[in-house]
Amino acid sequence: MRPLHDLPKAHLHLHFTGSMRHSTLLELAERDGINLPAALQEDWPPELSGADEKGWFRFQRLYDVARSVLRTEDDVRRLVREAAEDDVADGARWTEIQVDPSGYGARFGGITAFTDLVIDAVREAERSTGLGMGVVIAANRTRHPMDARTLARLATQYVDRGVVGFGLSNDERRGETTDFARAFRIAADAGLASVPHGGELRGPEHVTTCLDHLRPQRLGHGVRAAEDPRVLERVVAEGVALEVCPASNVSLGVYATVEEVPVRELMAAGATVALGADDPLLFGTRLAGQYALLRAAQDFSDAELAELALGSWRASRAPQDVVDAAADDVQAWLSSPDV
Repeated sequence: MRPLHDLPKAHLHLHFTGSMRHSTLLELAERDGINLPAALQEDWPPELSGADEKGWFRFQRLYDVARSVLRTEDDVRRLVREAAEDDVADGARWTEIQVDPSGYGARFGGITAFTDLVIDAVREAERSTGLGMGVVIAANRTRHPMDARTLARLATQYVDRGVVGFGLSNDERRGETTDFARAFRIAADAGLASVPHGGELRGPEHVTTCLDHLRPQRLGHGVRAAEDPRVLERVVAEGVALEVCPASNVSLGVYATVEEVPVRELMAAGATVALGADDPLLFGTRLAGQYALLRAAQDFSDAELAELALGSWRASRAPQDVVDAAADDVQAWLSSPDV
């Protein structure tokens, strides 16, 4: 088996605070006297479930506690730099990190000032690690759709300055997806990729709603499209890539085991699949770990893993020369001796 860390990858599903190292969380919390729950200390990684509202609330509470340790500009820069370092160590050459500025603006001088800070931190991380990076501005579907429009307009100000897409996250079962269509039109009109979450906590009918109203180029998760062949056929026909996160799917109870995550079914139907780590801080495994899970639990061959890596590059917003060079190196990895 070839070393997975040597396989060139693009990382397309990584949340901002969720990318934090556990050791950094502990250090920053101790610095400021923040009392972390046991699930973020000795019982880490936490046992989670998103199967019901109570389970999702616990997941969101842990995420909010983790976000609270980011107190200074240097904390933000450190988070981005370490996320980049960890992705490089896992074989990534391009990462699109997703952030909702409204969750941080109050502490960092407003959403524009915070976005400026993130963009600057990304540029610093690119210089120090060699990783190419883009930013996805994501709205929170539990907030008012007007807030999403504000964020979409904010995102358009950063076209060609580091922001590559516009997303929609949080509990998929809350809010009316159709109410966010205008925000996605604002972003799309400026040339940003549409990359909402969908088809994770809700089934294939919600994938259809996303396709109809948000016009995505990628879906965060999207795995439950596999439950309806007609929906999956449409995903393939419209060229919508799926950002599949096996570890988080199991942790949140979407599937009971990694064996059940339908990656092969999606690929067999012709879907482009890009593996992502989602929130390593809460799920305990990073990018290369997603490939390792499929190798161990579903007996994925190196050829299949290489196809997943190629899918991540096809679905990315990386510059074309970076994509082309990475595709050549994926083939070189597959042609290298099997160890």
